[in-house]
Amino acid sequence: MIDSSAQLLRCVRVMAAAIRLLSPWRFYRFARASKAVCAPLHSSAAVMGASVEEFNAAKENLGALKKDPGNEVKLKVYALFKQATQGPCNTSKPSMLDFVNKAKWDAWKSLGPVSQEEARQQYVDLISSLVGTEAPAVAAQPTGSTKGFQTLLVSTEDNITTIRLNRPEKKNAITVEMYNELIEALDLAGKDDSVITVITGSGDYYCSGNDLNNFTKIPEGGVEKLAKESGELLRRYVKVYIDFPKPLIGVINGPAVGVSVTLLGLFDVVYATEKATFHTPFSQLGQSPEGCSSYLFPKIMGAAKASEMLLFNKKLTATQACEVGLVTEVFPESSFQSEVWTRLKAYAKLPRNSLALSKQLIRVVEKEKLHAVNDAEVERLVERWLSDECMQAIMSFFQAKSKL
Repeated sequence: MIDSSAQLLRCVRVMAAAIRLLSPWRFYRFARASKAVCAPLHSSAAVMGASVEEFNAAKENLGALKKDPGNEVKLKVYALFKQATQGPCNTSKPSMLDFVNKAKWDAWKSLGPVSQEEARQQYVDLISSLVGTEAPAVAAQPTGSTKGFQTLLVSTEDNITTIRLNRPEKKNAITVEMYNELIEALDLAGKDDSVITVITGSGDYYCSGNDLNNFTKIPEGGVEKLAKESGELLRRYVKVYIDFPKPLIGVINGPAVGVSVTLLGLFDVVYATEKATFHTPFSQLGQSPEGCSSYLFPKIMGAAKASEMLLFNKKLTATQACEVGLVTEVFPESSFQSEVWTRLKAYAKLPRNSLALSKQLIRVVEKEKLHAVNDAEVERLVERWLSDECMQAIMSFFQAKSKL
């Protein structure tokens, strides 16, 4: 049993060592995106292959990228290119010691029987999304500030303020810095002249939850101080969503994990690509829900479905999340960005004050309750972070990962 701060600190250090042992190649898992969608409007949408001209243009755009998209994205680009030009993987598996070529082979092989036409379309879509993340962003300047962000891309255009999580090489995992920047960006967006605010992610992931390094940076005050400071940061972070004065729309461009999922109950509308998934593995790590999900998820989807997610770590597909009411609508990956942004631009033409005041009427009834739930969830989480059970669960999780 761990019964002292010193022992807790030693456990965290062991955990940090376990993280360092994890090879990045062990995490590459690419699965075909499901073609099922929730909204009947899209249920019969066919996946059309991109033209040869579009494919060749995408290859040229790939060479012009200025920012390294990260190994996982590069592997996916490689796999889609091979599938589009040669069809399903038909080469022998490289040696276990040939890490690079084995990773490439695994990525290509994981595409299975995806047709060359579909692979060509996915390749074009992926390169387009990478190019889009490098487009110049106009910083939101409601107070005349020219401050930039290190972990976000913030832009205002067509009466829409967009906050884009921008750590694609880390699956947009949330660091302490990103938490603070999101609080500031949302505060600025709430005061600017835009009509709606959108949160989305760069790259293949919407957000993979907390960055694991958050658990390893122990301050001089020890684990107790870390837990207290983390709890207060989380409290402020959730509070800004509860109090946000404008329509807040989530554009879920890929898998979402942890706090990025639990907060969705505080959004006004949530649109998701068919490849998105929603996972809240709290009990697996000896933790507990946050983001007001312990209150909102049962209201949204019913107690039984909420328990499957929050207690038993069930991962939902985009279609399942739509069916239980967590997601508003699901779109085919090939048309996700174009369809969603066309709709958002139409929303942004609606009267600003009418939307804001209508949202206030909807939220005011629950606001006091939501703040109380936030306080209770944070208090319980701080207790969890300091518990033997939580530390042992996290250590077991990393040890299991290191054996993969």
